[in-house]
Amino acid sequence: MTGTGERRALLCLPTYNERENVGPVTEAILAAAPGVDVLVIDDDSPDGTGQLADALAARDRRIHVLHRAGKEGLGKAYLAGFAWALERGYGLVLEMDADFSHDPRYLPTLLAGAAQADLVLGSRYVPGGGTENWGLARRLLSRGGSLYARLILGVPIRDLTGGFKCFRREVLEAIDLPTVQCSGYAFQIELTYRALRKGFRVVEVPIVFVDRRVGQSKMSRRIVLEAVRKVWSIRLSGFR
Repeated sequence: MTGTGERRALLCLPTYNERENVGPVTEAILAAAPGVDVLVIDDDSPDGTGQLADALAARDRRIHVLHRAGKEGLGKAYLAGFAWALERGYGLVLEMDADFSHDPRYLPTLLAGAAQADLVLGSRYVPGGGTENWGLARRLLSRGGSLYARLILGVPIRDLTGGFKCFRREVLEAIDLPTVQCSGYAFQIELTYRALRKGFRVVEVPIVFVDRRVGQSKMSRRIVLEAVRKVWSIRLSGFR
């Protein structure tokens, strides 16, 4: 990576009704990775998350806020954040959940990995990775979904549905973001698959995924099963 812009990093943090989490998680992110900027992407949360994020941004120039008109899904929020990052010349773009299920302490590991790889994935299913506070049914559903997608797509990635990632800007530019089809958990599968099809180097680093501290989980069996169905659409598209 070369040039000042190539070294700048932005973390995209989608929120919807995360008022209890947005302050603590942005504080933890900036403590773990002081050189990273944070973009809170709020989908007009009725609990006032967006307004609280504005107040945080007014106190710290590393925090920015992108307000969207309504809830359109995780994938659309990330696409808006990625476009915002590329327009402003960031060389590295990260994504993670706002509920502490992705621990900010792993951010330096993801950033370090980007020195050698084009896309770094925080993975639950490589040695050293794992999950905490999950029941057996959820563990089987998540691991089985990733294995299914891996087999259908014919890729070596073990954690295709995870949302803790670090992209080099070249990856986001090459995969043609406006044509991304999926949202939710299938969105994560599609972006990784597109990066692989474009010949980018993708590596996985171990993380431990912990169930959210406060608030209600947005993950459901329906969402995961929908992602499993969309794997065939991703496979048939090819993205050559």
